[in-house]
Amino acid sequence: MMKLILLVGNTSVGKMTVGQELMKITDLRLFHNHMTIEPVIDVFGYFHSEAIKSMREVIFLEFAKTDNYGLIFTYMWAFDQQSDWDYIEHLTGIFENRGAEVYYVELVAPQETRLQRNSTENRLKNKYSKRNIDASNQRLINDDKNYRCVSYDGEIQFSNYMKIDNSSSCAKDVAKMIKDHFEL
Repeated sequence: MMKLILLVGNTSVGKMTVGQELMKITDLRLFHNHMTIEPVIDVFGYFHSEAIKSMREVIFLEFAKTDNYGLIFTYMWAFDQQSDWDYIEHLTGIFENRGAEVYYVELVAPQETRLQRNSTENRLKNKYSKRNIDASNQRLINDDKNYRCVSYDGEIQFSNYMKIDNSSSCAKDVAKMIKDHFEL
């Protein structure tokens, strides 16, 4: 049975890096959010949300038709935005309608930790729109002010859900916790 792992969390919490490690120890494929963001910025010269959303939709629809074991998707979920809840519901529906199991993993870490991670070599290699560190740090701070990307206790009611404070854990250890918890 196919699996969808929704790896959510705030800016620079480590979603992509944990996803990379999880992909190494499972048969899951990784689709991190910047795999559509960066090409769209290249083409349009700016963040064009509708183009990004359209590209992701094609990937999800086509992937859900395959015989692959599963997909890890990273997403910055603003819990205070109904449109993000609706998007998660839509995305899970694409996979559940084809018999897939969906798992939700929320990563959390304090802003200080995330600001340190915002300029790591792996992040900058895979997300070149983040290479202006000062601007990227300011976006992180502004996102923290404008959106609530950490769920309240008990807010997430999905049965296949776990929340991990990964502020002092390496990505490899977090990936192993996810793999073991969900028996992937």
